[in-house]
Amino acid sequence: MKLTGKAAVITGGGGGIGSATAVVMGRAGARVLLVDIDRRRLEAAAEAVAATGAQVRTHVADVTSSAEVLGYVAVALEAFGTVDVLFNNAAIIGPIASLAEYDEDAFDRIMAVNVRGVFLGLRHVLPIMLAQRSGSIINTGSLSSERGLPGTPAYNAAKHAVLGLTRSAASEAAQFGVRVNAVLPGMIDTPMLAEVASGFPDPEAARDAAAGVSPQGRLGRPEEVAEVVAFLASDAASLVNGAAWPVDGGILGTLATAKPQ
Repeated sequence: MKLTGKAAVITGGGGGIGSATAVVMGRAGARVLLVDIDRRRLEAAAEAVAATGAQVRTHVADVTSSAEVLGYVAVALEAFGTVDVLFNNAAIIGPIASLAEYDEDAFDRIMAVNVRGVFLGLRHVLPIMLAQRSGSIINTGSLSSERGLPGTPAYNAAKHAVLGLTRSAASEAAQFGVRVNAVLPGMIDTPMLAEVASGFPDPEAARDAAAGVSPQGRLGRPEEVAEVVAFLASDAASLVNGAAWPVDGGILGTLATAKPQ
């Protein structure tokens, strides 16, 4: 798997999966633009990418703003001349609450980041890739893209929508040599998972319960998702299009959702 010379944009680049993917892509030879709303996280992620010897840039942007998405696209074009890979990864999970009690403003915010942000990335990067007749876009879905999970109605709805956008874009762009796929991370040991666990009386027990959902009996590592994303970005995945790739230790592929106690 090689990404030598390819220009990659990663949104949510300061997060667990985003930063891990940037490192993997950097090692594979990509030039990387990291985009995030949190400057401190961006700087830490950029240091890790730079340590691979890769060319890396950072840009602070809110992915819900069309103007700011156009801004990160402009930075990528200025730095690299093109965009070969977009990892449309920025997302938030929001509060844990039942649908009957869910806060309307929180719902709107989650849909804005997790759906509008993905849409805007597609909307403003696809024209570049269609014109050059090449490119790979990977959107971050979730187990929630395929299952109904209690307590996260907005996140659940948003991640279902990500698959709809992925499949629609893939069907439109394929004839122009552009591929659009999604990854569906399972229970991954990221700051987002830690945030969710912190809302329970015993965060460590909540983490253990999350690990137990997987038939493999453990949490995934961000790097394990990153390797799949990098593969989908590469020419090695030239016939993979419109697909949703679970990276979940077998959760979606099995009937049981937890190991017997």
